[in-house]
Amino acid sequence: MVMTDVERSAAAPSERVGLLQTVLQQFDEAADRLDLPARLRGILRVPQRELTVNFPVKRDNGRIEVFQGFRVQHNLARGPTKGGIRYHPAVTLDETRALAMLMTWKCALAGLPYGGAKGAVIVDPKQLSIGEIERLTRRFATEISVVIGPERDIPAPDIGTTPQVMAWIMDTISMHQGHTVPAVVTGKPINVGGSEGRLEATGRGLTYVLMSASQHLGLNVPDIRLAIQGCGNVGSTVAREAVALGMKVVAISDSRGGVYNPYGLHVEAVLAHKAATGSVVGAANADTLTNEELLEVECEVLVPAALSGVITAHNADRIKAQIIAEAANGPTTRAADAILYERGCVVIPDILANAGGVTVSYFEWVQGLQEFFWSEREVNAQLRRVMTNALQQVLRVAAEQHVDLRTAAYILAVQRVADAVTTRGIYP
Repeated sequence: MVMTDVERSAAAPSERVGLLQTVLQQFDEAADRLDLPARLRGILRVPQRELTVNFPVKRDNGRIEVFQGFRVQHNLARGPTKGGIRYHPAVTLDETRALAMLMTWKCALAGLPYGGAKGAVIVDPKQLSIGEIERLTRRFATEISVVIGPERDIPAPDIGTTPQVMAWIMDTISMHQGHTVPAVVTGKPINVGGSEGRLEATGRGLTYVLMSASQHLGLNVPDIRLAIQGCGNVGSTVAREAVALGMKVVAISDSRGGVYNPYGLHVEAVLAHKAATGSVVGAANADTLTNEELLEVECEVLVPAALSGVITAHNADRIKAQIIAEAANGPTTRAADAILYERGCVVIPDILANAGGVTVSYFEWVQGLQEFFWSEREVNAQLRRVMTNALQQVLRVAAEQHVDLRTAAYILAVQRVADAVTTRGIYP
């Protein structure tokens, strides 16, 4: 998934607190409902493979510095693993394990032929020059080349990494192979094998799910007001797509604060103001509000697209939205989930709502393998199909089992992976 600017600067530290424990708790809840045998629980609760590497990089001043990195592959039963690589100074192995597991469930829920993976390097990329980032990337790619490849494990961008970083990884692996290997990573620039529509995929996929959910709930599109916490790539894409569909964006924020207009913001003007000043704060014809206040504004749809853990038991009863569409990873705590469910608020969980990024990454991988590339219109049509189908399946399970959408999504995802493990059997 392409991360928002707020996520790049702030979300990762919050996300790390207890993330592995939270992911395991969500798995256990689904496993209990599925009455999953102990042998399957034992397999699915832990990563299948973990690689830790320590590697030297020459800095611009000639000094040699050793960095540590990870690549974790959670489960390979449904196919090669898929997941981003993040560069962050406080990333941990436990965080990487948790994110790899989340990717397994996300891919299974979307029906993609992947397992989940995640990679990371403990580094603050803001403290490195472009040349140093390139040397670090190429050396890290070399170190993990023993476990990645188009048929094995396909990385993508994440916090602190970019399409250019993916291009360097692709080029490094290609140099080792002696020929171009475009399908070794996704999220690349289009001129070296990237896919049309990839940059907007996470936000666009969320709007497809949102449209289908709104129809399910009987909401009229012109009456839908959105509040979006986060104005990076994902949040801004959601804002633009929502307005294009006829909805109103009444509030949007970034790390410095937000703006609000109950009659609807002029989204393009707000984004232009952010591009010129670095923040949406101060945009014309709008009141200023905090990120916390944005969560509680009058609206039909709330899109947390920045920090994790922002919707908690302390503020859940003050949220007025009928739908919460989780663009960020883990913005809603389990305690808040229970409160929102009791109040009739529909929470579209992150493993569904933000799956558009990995879905179009899958399309990019397919195009790279075939060396036959699609138009953006074809990409978007297939993205809509995958996202709306996944939502309909989650809604069906939620209705049948009388559970919230997050629980239903995990039931579907865990069942699909467990079935694949069972069908393949245990080797030898």
